[in-house]
Amino acid sequence: MKELPVLKAALAAGGKILAAKFRKVTYKLKGRANLLTEADLAAQKAVLRVIGAAFPGDGFMAEESPLRETPNGRLWIIDPLDGTTNYAHGFPAAAVSIAFSERGVIKAGGVYDPFRNELFLAGKGGGAFINGKKLAVSGVTALSRALLVTGFAYDRAERAEFYCRFFSDFMKISHDVRRMGAASLDLCWLAAGRTDGYWEFGLKPWDVAAGKLIVEESGGKVTDFTGRAWKDIASMGSENLATNGRIHGAMLKVIDARLRAGAGP
Repeated sequence: MKELPVLKAALAAGGKILAAKFRKVTYKLKGRANLLTEADLAAQKAVLRVIGAAFPGDGFMAEESPLRETPNGRLWIIDPLDGTTNYAHGFPAAAVSIAFSERGVIKAGGVYDPFRNELFLAGKGGGAFINGKKLAVSGVTALSRALLVTGFAYDRAERAEFYCRFFSDFMKISHDVRRMGAASLDLCWLAAGRTDGYWEFGLKPWDVAAGKLIVEESGGKVTDFTGRAWKDIASMGSENLATNGRIHGAMLKVIDARLRAGAGP
């Protein structure tokens, strides 16, 4: 598809900025735990320059800019720096994430990790790949043998006990739980079979749009916490459960039980 070369070029442009500015930027706060660096803005500018040159009539939804919608129904969903808190502290777990949608359907997605030089790409119906090698989710069939990953939303200080109850529930059942702090990479690592399941509250479309397609094209499953597909782009990420498909039902049961119980023991 004609968008994939542009997607790759945009990811490379953003990733080059992130690599060049790593450990060289300061940050400011958009919220108590929501950071913004110079690299976020510079990478977004580079990404939009590449996409705009190829498809000037397209819209975009980018983390650091107002939504731009256009009549052609084509929309690029962009996180120029996913994992800003990691990046700002010199922790090398961050990425550029870009998805392309048409009439509300995600047609292509890519995530580039410049610190490991790993490029994850997917086209709808065409599979998912890491540096040109086909991806496939893990074959783990039991939650008791799973390695899970999660993240905590920006309201984590206010809802710390609530989020940690889910962490505790899954830690008691699975092999272990990880928390990396970059949703796009969490999804891509699941697609690569490095983990088996991932849950998180309070994400935004730019965090998950590309990773969702990459997981699905790798044989995995992505839903909300009722087991339903996200109804539209705007709802993407508010409740995020991604798995290899084999432990999806088991994870849904744990989440449902905790939601019914609330934050209590």
